[in-house]
Amino acid sequence: MVLRIPLPNIECDVDSDALLPTSFGDFRIRVRVDSLGNENVLLYIEDNNSNITPLVRIHSECLTGDAFESLKCDCGSQLHAAMKQIQDEGAGAIVYLRQEGRGIGLAEKIRAYRLQDNGLDTLDANLALGLPGDDRSYEFAAKMLIEIGYQQVRLLTNNPEKLLGLENNGVKVLKREPHITGVCELNKGYLLTKASRMGHLMENI
Repeated sequence: MVLRIPLPNIECDVDSDALLPTSFGDFRIRVRVDSLGNENVLLYIEDNNSNITPLVRIHSECLTGDAFESLKCDCGSQLHAAMKQIQDEGAGAIVYLRQEGRGIGLAEKIRAYRLQDNGLDTLDANLALGLPGDDRSYEFAAKMLIEIGYQQVRLLTNNPEKLLGLENNGVKVLKREPHITGVCELNKGYLLTKASRMGHLMENI
């Protein structure tokens, strides 16, 4: 018989919060472990400009876009644009969720890429592998924001599901801010699929 120790819901060493200087400015970085054992990150400005409602970006991990600057998607560009905009405003946070490939994981995402190389769009590639088109959850993102006192935010997103994910878990979204960046010929089909088949709000791409 295997003894299974339950994982914490929003627990981590109290020292897992530190200053993180970046090329965009100084953030604090905080790590919190979810019930699946994933280490999620909150990148936030410590001394918020209290005159404005904090700007928040919920960003799902994308190794190919965030680290390798893939042009198949707009993820890396969105992450860096959000970091710059939050610093420019002086108030806000990025919740970096370990939900690679819209929740299917890195290996499956690369398998889906192979199908896309053969003509399937990003949604049909997932479905052809027997996987959901989008398997992400935003409950833990809301918990991380509430932990630093973010009860009301402006949300930097094109995805209405992220707005609902916060609203349904105790964080009021006062305004949705569009976040269209990094569009190029190599990812235009990917973006059009998100707009036409997945409900993302992306006019004029």
